[in-house]
Amino acid sequence: MFFMQESMPKLLIQGGKPLRGEVRISGAKNAALPVLCAALLTRETLAIRNIPQLNDVTTMLALLTQMGVSIKTETNNAIELSVENLTCLTAPYEMVKTMRAAILVLGPLLARAGEATISLPGGCAIGMRPVDQHIKGLEAMGAEITIKHGYIHAVAKKLRGTRIVMDIVTVTGTENLMMAATLAQGTTIIENAAREPEVIDLANCLNAMGAKVRGAGSDIITIEGVSTLHGAMHTVMPDRIETGTFLAAACATGGDIFLKETNARLLDAVLDKLTEAGAGIQSGDNWIHLKMNTKPRAVNLRTAPYPAFPTDMQAQFMSLNCVADGTAIITETIFENRLMHVQELKRMNADIKVEGHTAIIRGITQLDGANVMATDLRASASLIIAGLVAQGVTVIDRIYHLDRGYEAIEEKLSALGAHIKRAVGNSCDLARTAEW
Repeated sequence: MFFMQESMPKLLIQGGKPLRGEVRISGAKNAALPVLCAALLTRETLAIRNIPQLNDVTTMLALLTQMGVSIKTETNNAIELSVENLTCLTAPYEMVKTMRAAILVLGPLLARAGEATISLPGGCAIGMRPVDQHIKGLEAMGAEITIKHGYIHAVAKKLRGTRIVMDIVTVTGTENLMMAATLAQGTTIIENAAREPEVIDLANCLNAMGAKVRGAGSDIITIEGVSTLHGAMHTVMPDRIETGTFLAAACATGGDIFLKETNARLLDAVLDKLTEAGAGIQSGDNWIHLKMNTKPRAVNLRTAPYPAFPTDMQAQFMSLNCVADGTAIITETIFENRLMHVQELKRMNADIKVEGHTAIIRGITQLDGANVMATDLRASASLIIAGLVAQGVTVIDRIYHLDRGYEAIEEKLSALGAHIKRAVGNSCDLARTAEW
């Protein structure tokens, strides 16, 4: 085990450099993954642009290839998918254990082929994310579903449109049922649907393929089933969480950055909190400019489903609050285990106290560089922000989480002036011998 940890890549960050410059925002991981699964719904070609190069995307493409999808790479960020004949209706554990989004093949496979066997998904260990809403909705549409030996097995000769009331707001649940309903007989109404922009992006793709989806972006989505879907071209929306992460990093470091190929309308709640923290923000149709002329002020926040403050930005704002003036209270309402980064930030001398699902952060003048460990995808981003503002060198271990959701983050941060690089070796030795 020791040898394995030594050989795993780590991130090294020399703190104290304000982020300055321009960077392009990538396509959204959480939009790209369901759009890739939508290719299963048609025999024709689905061309997708602005695909981010991420481990989760690579895993999903490998899974789709196993199912019979033919994939043609146009450029680094553009691909074409076609699946004239499905050759495998199973998503095995080995291929989906690291990625929860694999559950998104369930609805399309069931709608097109009438059968699917899907391993219960994995992903970040941030709390319970049950698939019962997916199963409940598909059963209401006429599917027969059993769970045995860690696999979901679903069968349906023909899905039927129906009214589905979701017990909780779930993004992947909404997306799975929405895709399944496109080929169902009759009309499906999903109530208490997720309102996230990624749901709208998927609906736009499905409608370009000939589906009849109305109401995406509201809590009631109506899908009128059609007999077949055809090919289309779709451009994946920009990643609002990557956007927010760079903005939070610039705010924490006292930076001045210009983000291009993004959309300020996707993250109103985040921009409001950054403004409250003291950032000057300007935006246009596809750009955001943030300039920080003062030390950040502490901001309270409470995570909740969109359009409220996103859980995927909670960890980044905790790092920001660690060096802000004043005391902040952060309450996590979505995932019960999403405060695991607190212990790592405390290793960097952060003043944080946790009470249940609430963290109380007292801002300090300076964080200290330290050896820390990423516990999930967004925790990785929070530790990067902490490292960027810390005095000395920070070494972040287990960065494989990071590669699931941030495209070329070292290159992008380096372009903004950060001292950051990837290396292999003993954490203490790396921190002691790091040079830029």
